[in-house]
Amino acid sequence: MKKIAGALLNFFVKGLIVVIPIGAAAFLIFWGVAKVDEALNLSGVFLTDSKGQPIYIPGLGILNVLIIILVVGILVTNVITDPIKQWLNRWINRLPIFKFLYSSIKDLTEAFVGEEKKFNEPVLVEINEFGLKKVGFLVQKDLAKIGFPGEVAVYFPLSYSFAGQVVIISSEKVKPIDRNAADMMKFVISGGVSGLD
Repeated sequence: MKKIAGALLNFFVKGLIVVIPIGAAAFLIFWGVAKVDEALNLSGVFLTDSKGQPIYIPGLGILNVLIIILVVGILVTNVITDPIKQWLNRWINRLPIFKFLYSSIKDLTEAFVGEEKKFNEPVLVEINEFGLKKVGFLVQKDLAKIGFPGEVAVYFPLSYSFAGQVVIISSEKVKPIDRNAADMMKFVISGGVSGLD
């Protein structure tokens, strides 16, 4: 009886290891897509049934987002000129809280998907005299402008989170890692359990 219970417990644990990550990832993606679709689904504004109730069309909100992003990309690339961009930036700079949020989100977005990706140089940093090392990403190679010549800025993402911290450290303590940046980010965020396959 104990062997059967042990075997069942073993199967259960192995099932959890497979089901929890798949379920959590699927749930988060489904939840995010559903919330965006619900927030930006305009079908109820234009379409009503015979009783005057709004008609909800699943997926219309996501389609709206994709169309808006595409149209803005076309406009910014082909229509909006530098004077219009400068005027928009001046307008944003007059709103302190909005400016802070906008510029922070813009910089973070550009760091991952912009033309000048920032998290593409994984490095190994020696932290203390005992040989403790951390994996990070080199984000600034020259800090002389802010009074730190010979120092670099390294971003250390936190495991199981997209938060992190930036530290300034001597460039001598920073060693490049000859691996794909995406794999190293996955390695750090997963707590060191994946990304090195």
